[in-house]
Amino acid sequence: MNEEEISGRYSRGGVWPKIKDIKWGEKFMKKRLVGVLGIMAIAVTGYLGFSIVGSKTPIAAAAKKTYSSTLYVAGMGGHFAKADVTIDPNDTDNPIKVNNLDRVVIGDKTTHPTHDPRVDVNDRNTMFWTTYVLDPKGKAHVGKSDLKTGNVIKDVALDPDKRSPGTKPPLYCASGQSRKYFMPVFMGNEGYVDIFDKATLGHKHRVFISDLGYKSGTYVFLHGTNSNDMKKFLLTVTMKGEDGKANGKVDFILVDMASLEKGKFKELARNTLTGEPGKTITFRQYFSPDDKYVFQSAADRFWLLDGSTLKLVDEKMSAGGQNHDAMPTPDGKYAVLTLRTNTEGCDANGKAIPGKMITDGTLQLYDVDAKRIVGKTASVCLGCHKGMALGDKSAVLCGVDGNWKK
Repeated sequence: MNEEEISGRYSRGGVWPKIKDIKWGEKFMKKRLVGVLGIMAIAVTGYLGFSIVGSKTPIAAAAKKTYSSTLYVAGMGGHFAKADVTIDPNDTDNPIKVNNLDRVVIGDKTTHPTHDPRVDVNDRNTMFWTTYVLDPKGKAHVGKSDLKTGNVIKDVALDPDKRSPGTKPPLYCASGQSRKYFMPVFMGNEGYVDIFDKATLGHKHRVFISDLGYKSGTYVFLHGTNSNDMKKFLLTVTMKGEDGKANGKVDFILVDMASLEKGKFKELARNTLTGEPGKTITFRQYFSPDDKYVFQSAADRFWLLDGSTLKLVDEKMSAGGQNHDAMPTPDGKYAVLTLRTNTEGCDANGKAIPGKMITDGTLQLYDVDAKRIVGKTASVCLGCHKGMALGDKSAVLCGVDGNWKK
């Protein structure tokens, strides 16, 4: 019996050869074993090639991590929308799901309209905030709330600065912090950064951006926030054209945090980006957790910047609405964008009002590695407003902060 005959018997399910054929059988089995192992190696390699997740793995190669968070979204009604959300990047149609909506109230719509949540890095149950307009008594407010109870811990009323005396908004919008200080940014003219002691909310310093060469009336808005290592503070200045409106140019300035805590600006880096006149206006921003990037809202678009050089890394137009903030996930792989989105108004029963368009507050997801917007927006305002018979009125959001769940 030769190898061909043995192979024929094996492949047809025949009996094994007799003892005298055993040497041929051994040779045959060795060859078959080598072949089988080769096929298995190819299969395993192919499987690993499609299943192991690396920095260059295609988006569909493996399931992506999901995230859960309680987000606090600022609103002009004197409260923050408290939204428990699940973020699932694997759902490319509806990646953000709002599981529950509630409110954290700091006042009413006449006294405490707000744009600015800032959760304390030292105590995640404490959130600092500011107001966007003067109250009926002509006061601005800076305060902090207990996120466990929703109660206001302290509320400080401030007189307008003589260099920024306007009775109309905007007042505070953005903010940053260091370990010891809360640093709200006055949005209007003249723009400045305030330094408040976190423990007492005692006012320590007020630093005007005229110290960086910006004359009052030459810019539209000022915003800013801190880096996560607490070593830098970023300022964004939306510049003004000859017509008095935003001209599409935005200056980005990094300053030293230690100097700012002492009431001084020490410039570290500067860059200018250009968008579309009248449409590109920077609002709030965040650094990525590793400070590699800046996630920058810019109204008609979203900008991803290098956190050190301030150079543009990516740009996405805001098809889902006007972008007002951009908060990263804990690993920096995604950013949650807050948008003001036009939608059809409805009555207290949720019935649409034909021809009635209102502003809803929504969230949208940005994928950092893929450099793309993922899926549709998710509302964090309209659901409650319908239930409160406010569905026919606009829900104007701005900033977002929150606590991520492990």
